[in-house]
Amino acid sequence: MAQAGHNKSHRDNLRPTNLCKGKGNELRPLIDAQKKLLPDLLDVMQKRYRILQYIRLMQPIGRRTLSGNIGISERILRAEVQFLKEQNLLSISSTGMVVTSDGEQLLETLEDVMREILGLKDLETNLKRILPIDEVIVVAGDSDLSPWVKKEMGRACVTCMKDRLPSHSIVAVTGGTTLAAVAEMMTADLKQSDVLFVPARGGLGENVENQANTICAKMAEKAAGNYRLLHVPDYLSNEAYQSLIGEPSVKEVLQLIQSADIVIHGIGDAITMAKRRKTPEEEMEKIISGNAVAEAFGYYFNQAGDVVHKVQTIGIQLDDLRHVRHVIAVAGGASKAKAIKAYMKQAPRSVLITDEGAAKALVRESYPSP
Repeated sequence: MAQAGHNKSHRDNLRPTNLCKGKGNELRPLIDAQKKLLPDLLDVMQKRYRILQYIRLMQPIGRRTLSGNIGISERILRAEVQFLKEQNLLSISSTGMVVTSDGEQLLETLEDVMREILGLKDLETNLKRILPIDEVIVVAGDSDLSPWVKKEMGRACVTCMKDRLPSHSIVAVTGGTTLAAVAEMMTADLKQSDVLFVPARGGLGENVENQANTICAKMAEKAAGNYRLLHVPDYLSNEAYQSLIGEPSVKEVLQLIQSADIVIHGIGDAITMAKRRKTPEEEMEKIISGNAVAEAFGYYFNQAGDVVHKVQTIGIQLDDLRHVRHVIAVAGGASKAKAIKAYMKQAPRSVLITDEGAAKALVRESYPSP
């Protein structure tokens, strides 16, 4: 078992918030009044909040890169950056801009207000009715258009996980680019340094940085926890499966995976995932003819949430989730809306962390304009 160290970078200086709990709509009357009397004030507030938020996710970052990524001209951004610097909300060095401790505190203080202003709380309320599930967290942006939004989902996931993390706990994680963003945003918490991270399943035949083993080890390193790895392929023949599950080292890790207190996973588009796995033609036809739209844990789901195909894989199974205390699904982008809706029909106990792009697409599909 490996012991990971602390990560002290500015990027990971995140404070737990009440993202998972919410505070209701008590801010709504004040915000509505401000929109009528001082609409420009809210516009400026949103712009500066967005600048600080992006710097926090990507720091240290240069002004030109920031300008290109958030779509604000360098001339306008120069004035905004100077104002934020004068307010001691960010600092500038040769390596780029970083958010100061005062800036971190301001972002935390404003988080609930900005979620109300941006309409994220209304989206969460609507998604709870549509899916239906008990808990949804929506972050601003669309990860299909802005890759940095995955980091914001990752930050929300880390906060949510820490709110639920018991002592001596086991956290199982899957692979994929979204879970890699969660790992990047992971931070250490001395009260929870006895956490054990395990991969929820064998690795995909894809980039090493997106495999469950890599993500598991990175989370453990950043959280100052421990980890165990599962050295098996994602796709197995029946003969290979039967042989590997009898191996003592594999059985030991499987027992840990099945004892997980928290499972964090992504939700994939069915055809995209099948292609990434280099699925044999016969099975691909089955996935397509079954009208599969979603994939999770090696299961392919149609729009009704029915399983139309399952990959022979070592790791956590769908039935195992019934015994897991907390399941957190992280998926975003408007292109994932159908996949999210299909999978969540199987997982009403899950917490869903998604983005504005996916949330708005789900609402549009469920409440089409006349």
